[in-house]
Amino acid sequence: MIIDAHQHFWQIDRGDYGWLTPELKVLYRDFMPDDLAPLMAQTGVDGTILVQAAPTIAETEFLLQIADKTPSVLGVVGWVDFAAATAAEDIARLAAHPKLVGLRPMIQDISDDDWMLDADLTAAFEAMIKHNLVFDALVLPRHLGRLRELLARHPNLRTVIDHGAKPEIAAGEFDAWAADMANLADQTHAYCKLSGLVTEAGEGWTVESLTPYIAHLLDCFGPDRLIWGSDWPVLKLASDYTAWFDLVAAMMPDEATKRAVFGANVVDAYGVGTPS
Repeated sequence: MIIDAHQHFWQIDRGDYGWLTPELKVLYRDFMPDDLAPLMAQTGVDGTILVQAAPTIAETEFLLQIADKTPSVLGVVGWVDFAAATAAEDIARLAAHPKLVGLRPMIQDISDDDWMLDADLTAAFEAMIKHNLVFDALVLPRHLGRLRELLARHPNLRTVIDHGAKPEIAAGEFDAWAADMANLADQTHAYCKLSGLVTEAGEGWTVESLTPYIAHLLDCFGPDRLIWGSDWPVLKLASDYTAWFDLVAAMMPDEATKRAVFGANVVDAYGVGTPS
């Protein structure tokens, strides 16, 4: 089974996608299951993990409604305000839905780089652990030391790092990111998504510009903790679904690694089953 571990659906008129503006052109329209289905068929993708794109519980409930009607959506990574007094109760309520597999605070958009270490968030992280939910870490390179500290505090928190922590590929930044990712891989049990990298490389990306980053993540996290995701439709800013799928598949050193990265590791990380 091939699983896309990171994709989005949205409806513009819902009105809670603060980042999604007309300036993004190719992204500024609705994207729903009928748009993704042909791309999944072309690449042989069987199922997906649907990830939040707005910091509201209303959007999480919208995604869960889509999941209820879409057998190929194996799980949903939603959103909860971790700092709210009701965070633990909100997490418990949402976790009752069988397709909620994780939560993702939009850390990359939070001005306080130390936010994830705030003691007021402890109840939320403990509720995540209690309900066996995955923490999708939407972080940037500057957050990696703090993420390592957070996971030392909560070693039982199941964690997946989104988009390889968004290395600054277009700017050629590598060494500091690479060292921090190696430390995270060595000192924690976190998984890492091979997703979003082509967007960080920009429109002028080449296979050569991406190769060192993909190779480093494969070296650090190995064949057991690396996961492929498309980040569609955000991917459309710099590439297309089939091109990204083929690029990553071609870089896998053997068929066993390819099967793990494109499916088995997603099952292990998120606890999802086969499509209906």
